[in-house]
Amino acid sequence: MEQKKYCSTCQWYDKQEGVCCNGESDYRADFRCLDNTCEKWRSQKMDFFMAMIPPTVTHQEKQVHVVNGKPIFYEPSELKAARQKLMGYLAKYRPEEPLDGGIRLMVKWCFPRGRHTDGEYRITKPDTDNLQKLLKDCMTACKFWKDDAQVASEIAEKFWAEVPGIYVRVEQI
Repeated sequence: MEQKKYCSTCQWYDKQEGVCCNGESDYRADFRCLDNTCEKWRSQKMDFFMAMIPPTVTHQEKQVHVVNGKPIFYEPSELKAARQKLMGYLAKYRPEEPLDGGIRLMVKWCFPRGRHTDGEYRITKPDTDNLQKLLKDCMTACKFWKDDAQVASEIAEKFWAEVPGIYVRVEQI
């Protein structure tokens, strides 16, 4: 379903004040009705599907090596490869500017189904929180937002799927 291009669904609309905050719009700083629109409308959300076999290595797998009595943290080659893979896919979808304010992130991890039913929940490792940490770090590096602390609402699910990949939905809240 296509999103209606109303002021109330625009990234630039300040719901609390009821005004347009886009400096390039002819309606900037004007009080706008919720169903008004203009040519500068911009979506408050984005979603995309990255068709791939999702990485199963997680951020949790960082290693420590002691040198001269001091711990040195490093990423194993598998973790570096997973980070590069995610960053390569994410770069295609990054917004023109990092998102401001609070963010809701919904991610559906779709792993190759093997002998499982398509759409069946995956209840084995890796844990969703560890998968999400690596993904959010990569999304921060790709400038989806300024800081992953902006993610105030998060939904993560793991499935066995006929078509493997990662579905991502990002919206400002």
